[in-house]
Amino acid sequence: KRSISCLLFGGSRKRLPDGTRIRGDINVLMLGDPSTAKSQFLKFVEQTAPISVYTSGKGSSAAGLTASVIRDASSGEFYLEGGAMVLADGGVVCIDEFDKMSDDARNALHEAMEQQTVSLAKAGIICTLNARTSVLASANPAGSRYNPAQSVVENLKLPSTLLSRFDLIFLILDKPDLAADRQLARHLVSLHNPVEEQTISPSGDIISLDMLRAYILYAQSKCKPVITDDAAEALVNYYVDMRRMGTTAAGNKVITSTPRQLESLVRLSEALAKMKLSSTVEVSDVDEAARLVKVALQQSATDPRTGTIDMDLIQTGVSSSLRQMRHKLEQDISETLSKASGRSLSSSNLLQELKETLQSSAPSINELWEVLQQMSDSGRLNIRGDQLALA
Repeated sequence: KRSISCLLFGGSRKRLPDGTRIRGDINVLMLGDPSTAKSQFLKFVEQTAPISVYTSGKGSSAAGLTASVIRDASSGEFYLEGGAMVLADGGVVCIDEFDKMSDDARNALHEAMEQQTVSLAKAGIICTLNARTSVLASANPAGSRYNPAQSVVENLKLPSTLLSRFDLIFLILDKPDLAADRQLARHLVSLHNPVEEQTISPSGDIISLDMLRAYILYAQSKCKPVITDDAAEALVNYYVDMRRMGTTAAGNKVITSTPRQLESLVRLSEALAKMKLSSTVEVSDVDEAARLVKVALQQSATDPRTGTIDMDLIQTGVSSSLRQMRHKLEQDISETLSKASGRSLSSSNLLQELKETLQSSAPSINELWEVLQQMSDSGRLNIRGDQLALA
């Protein structure tokens, strides 16, 4: 909820002297089990944000999200019609069922989410439209239920290039909890009980939706917080500490943070300062922003094989530990095939010899065939039926 609040207020857009623009909008992805109120978050943000567009992934096309060229029936001339990302310029786009979007629609979001523009070259019309929007998306895992033994990329089946454009990725899981289940059940029953609804009076601390919308609009237009020297030093220290976490006990280097996480820290810190209508970003804002980023990373970027944070999962879709395991397995396969009589083996005999050699660290049949396919694609292995031989 705090992250979505930061998304509503947003960071500060900056234009450098050389003309480069740095986006201030925050993108958040919610991945979770069914019936965990993800769509309710999106509906509330649509009602609260001063400028907002709600769309569903299943009913969205690439042209509907970005822009389309339409021929006028009477004059026969072509004209542009903006899509959701263009219409919500300066606001929020809420995308439900993000996992069910077509590949073309997802590819159209790459430029819009990072460069915040939509480039078009159709029917003799060549232009670039602004799409300075925040994206709040919700998605269900590929198997309907989230599998903790798999990474976020494996659960979601989305391209890692798109996932890396989200500042924060949160897992919303349906875990049995007696106290929480009872509280939720009572709340849901009270919604259907008109007698109890009359007895509930709103607290004086709760502000109206119109007041909240006006407050957000005022903070966005009037408040441009500046980062203080202490806050800047805290940002640098947090980023360096997060990078240092990547050195494992074995001395292996794992990417736990990238410059995109540093930019996310800056945007979240500015959004937290805007909530207080502060003219400066303080160290306390940086502390809270770092906490939100760390919580999101621990949920979404944790390698299930090692239990450590590995940004390679989000950036490339393959963790550092898995990449090292595959490289080691390639060496073992090459060594085993070079020693074989006739320099060829069947896949079953190869797996048996690897099990005898590697014992507890022997690969499964699926892992073996993934590596064999990689070696074959790179031209280092010949696969003829069930027979395997080095090229």
